[in-house]
Amino acid sequence: MAGAGNKFDSLRPTRFETERLGLVLALSLAAHLAAWGTWETGRQPGVWQRLPRLAWLQPAPKMIPPPAQSSEEPLEFVTVEQPATQPPQNAKYYSSRNSLAANPDANRDKPVPQINGKQTDVPKTVTVPKPDFNKLQPAPQPVAREQPQTEPQPSVTPGDLTLANAKEMQEQQPQPPRPRTINEALAQLHPNRAPGVQMQQSGGVRRVSLQPSLDVKATPFGAYDEALIEAVTQRWYDLLDSQKFALDRTGRVVLRFHLNYDGTVTQMAVLENTVGELLCHVCENAINDPAPFAKWPEDMRRIVGQNYREITFTFYYY
Repeated sequence: MAGAGNKFDSLRPTRFETERLGLVLALSLAAHLAAWGTWETGRQPGVWQRLPRLAWLQPAPKMIPPPAQSSEEPLEFVTVEQPATQPPQNAKYYSSRNSLAANPDANRDKPVPQINGKQTDVPKTVTVPKPDFNKLQPAPQPVAREQPQTEPQPSVTPGDLTLANAKEMQEQQPQPPRPRTINEALAQLHPNRAPGVQMQQSGGVRRVSLQPSLDVKATPFGAYDEALIEAVTQRWYDLLDSQKFALDRTGRVVLRFHLNYDGTVTQMAVLENTVGELLCHVCENAINDPAPFAKWPEDMRRIVGQNYREITFTFYYY
């Protein structure tokens, strides 16, 4: 029931409204056509790409993903006994020189070489005996010998060519004792090697060598770290020798520290100690006493990307 006084108009549009709607549609179509024509006209010669304010109209550049890393850099240092010219494809260790895995027996084809040592803590392919500090003896004094009378040698004027007696030259030069084992022979070839016990590892590779070797990759840090390890090791043995330690305890000490770009050592921390406070203190002094070490080369500092490296150094008492 409609209320009194209410009035409803017709919903049919009038002629005026129809004409106005048609005019709006025509103007909208004309504006779209003009905009599209303007865009196409400027797109062909590249006008819009040269306008900085219309850079948002350009298509987004394609993102090219970086190449995937084939393998991670090795993190554990190994002294190379048998260097190779070519680096291995996948190396777990690093050093100053490359090395390829090899062993005396080539009957098996394993990813790692067979090494018949006595310990599984330190990667070492040969046994280097350590000094026996409890049995150190002073070097014998040379015995003076009577010099036989010899005939005077003719004087040699500058520019004359003379042939020396090879036998006499060999007698004048001190000869090292003849090695009885392969390890003694290698010790004479590499007198500065750090002492240690050969590792024990099950495996077997096809590459044959008299002495086993590991896959080791030369890195920009190899030569620097090798010099650092030699300095620390030498200081460690010097401290043990000077204090006359009995060395009747076995175990290890694991230290972590920051090696700064200028060669200084900071933030020393003991991660593991199974030999007591005294021998642990010797290990700390073995690192702190030779410091500061040499400053990093520019290439090494650029590769590291920061002002320090975090080093973990492990001392083994065996």
